[in-house]
Amino acid sequence: MEALKKEHQLIVSVSPHVKSEETTSRIMWTVSLALLPAFLAGVYFFGPKALLITAVCIVSCMVFENLYMKIVGKKPVAGDGSAFLTGLLLGMNMPASLWSFSPFTAHVPVIASFVAVVITKQLFGGLGFNVFNPALIGRAFALISWPKAMTIWNEPTAALLAMDAKTTATPLGILKEEGVAKLLEVFGDKMSLYQHLLTGNRAGSIGETSAIALLIGGLFLLAKRYISWHIPVSFLATASVIAWVFGGKGALFTGDPVVHLLSGGMMLGAWFMATDYVTSPSMRKGQIVFGIGCGFLTMLIRLKGGFPEGVMFAILIMNCFAPLIDRGFQAKVFGAVKQDKAKEATK
Repeated sequence: MEALKKEHQLIVSVSPHVKSEETTSRIMWTVSLALLPAFLAGVYFFGPKALLITAVCIVSCMVFENLYMKIVGKKPVAGDGSAFLTGLLLGMNMPASLWSFSPFTAHVPVIASFVAVVITKQLFGGLGFNVFNPALIGRAFALISWPKAMTIWNEPTAALLAMDAKTTATPLGILKEEGVAKLLEVFGDKMSLYQHLLTGNRAGSIGETSAIALLIGGLFLLAKRYISWHIPVSFLATASVIAWVFGGKGALFTGDPVVHLLSGGMMLGAWFMATDYVTSPSMRKGQIVFGIGCGFLTMLIRLKGGFPEGVMFAILIMNCFAPLIDRGFQAKVFGAVKQDKAKEATK
């Protein structure tokens, strides 16, 4: 009888009451795994310099995080995978031509890694407290500090042993400066253009060029339920509609949304950067608003701004509004009564 009573005892404990086997470390390493197809595609198309630049970013992020934790007297946390993921994302957002531009730009990934990990993440309180996406702040700092080096693009070499390649413009750069006719002239017909954008055989940052590889990684995270559809779908859908309505020349509803979806950092940003747990809203309705804002700002910059690309700036701007969006879509507390209703009930 006593054994039966013990078996059916009600255990009272503090929240959370729903347990999960998922840990921060497991999530970080799984996201890094999801980025592997796009990273390998970048190494294939841009050669060993792509591998080297990304490796420098990863090692720098992990070293800076460990050094910072030792300086402040805290236990090193580089093994949780967050610094590795930040370095991987930062490296994938770098141009492979960075070190081809000048030997004096070899320090750029190192300094960008310091800004990403120490200034953007650790000085704000560490993992879970940063306001902005660390990898994007690192890239933004590099772009502002070394604009010429960060906007020179290599042609894809499709050769692992090639150390040098010709420079060229990105599809978005051609589209903004010379229009869709020049873009089709460079890539052939429209289907050939789509094929190049899907596979990654075009100029761009190391990890953003292969849309199909990024889509595979994003769908993997979606299937694992590490992310939900709300941010990427609302991001991509908003960008598509605006590109279709306003992206053409001379008339409405003549733009090509497919080119905008597959070009630049759209896929990398929508699936891997905007969905960052810390810097995006946690409420589902808020995530949709966040995604719509990212898509709108991306296309506003692409179509009307001075830069051909707007994904990085759009996500960082929306990071500022994430807490406000969450506050506006706060879930109602079960059993809570508004103060005015409570006063009426006591009268």
